[in-house]
Amino acid sequence: MKRFTSLLMLVGLSATSPALYAMSEPPQRFGRVMVDQLEARDSDEGRVMGWEVGAWYGGDINKLFFSSEGERLMSPEHDDERPATESAETRLAWSRAFAPFWDWQLGVRRDWQPDDPNRDWASIGLQGVAPYQFEMDTNLFIGEDGLTELRVEAEYELMLTQKWVLSPSLEASVYGKEDEELRVGNGLTRLEAGLRLRYEIRREIAPYIGVHWEKRYGDTADLARASGEKTEQGMLVAGLRFWF
Repeated sequence: MKRFTSLLMLVGLSATSPALYAMSEPPQRFGRVMVDQLEARDSDEGRVMGWEVGAWYGGDINKLFFSSEGERLMSPEHDDERPATESAETRLAWSRAFAPFWDWQLGVRRDWQPDDPNRDWASIGLQGVAPYQFEMDTNLFIGEDGLTELRVEAEYELMLTQKWVLSPSLEASVYGKEDEELRVGNGLTRLEAGLRLRYEIRREIAPYIGVHWEKRYGDTADLARASGEKTEQGMLVAGLRFWF
C-alpha cells in the first residue's frame, strides 16, 4: 500500500511539472515580412524597378507563406510615359517542416501580365538549406492545358565581414510544354543570375549594389528573336533589403 501511494504521488508530481504543462499549451506562432529585393535596374528598355517580397506566419512545423515578385518600368522608352508593370507573380502556399531546415510546400500561383494572358498554377515545392549553406527553393508548377514548369533557385551568403555580405544567386526555369500565347518554348527557357554586395546597417536593413543577368534559351529564345526581343541582357542594380 505504501509503494502504491508513492507511485500515485510520483504520477501527480509529473502531471503538474512545467514540462508537461508546457506541452499542453497551444504552440506559439510568429510572423515575418522579408523584402529580399527592392531595386532599380538599368535595363535596355529603360530603368526598371524589381522586387522580391515574402511573408510567413505560423509555428515551427506549419506555416502559411505569401510571396510576390516582378518588374515595373520606371522610365519606359516609348510614347506612353506612364510606368508600366511588365510582369508580376504572386504565390500562396502552406509549408510543413519534415526535417531540420527543410520544408515541403503546397500552394497556388498567379502570373499577372498586362499585355498577355494571365496564368494560374498549382504548386508543390521543396525549400531548405543544402550542404555548404546553399539556400534552395525548388517548385513544380502545374497549369491549365497541361502546362508545367520546374523552377530551381539557389542562393548563397558569404560573410566578408560582420557588416559586408556578398550574395550570389541562380535561377533556372524548365517548361514541359510550349506556351504559344506567352511565346515560351519547352525545355530550358531561361537562366537568371545575380551578384549583390550589401552593407548591413543592422540585421534588419541593408542597402546593396550588384549585377543582374538573364538569358533565354532554346525555342523560347527563337520566339523572342522572331518578336524583335533580346534574348540576353545584363544590368547594374542598386537597392534595399529589409525585414520586420
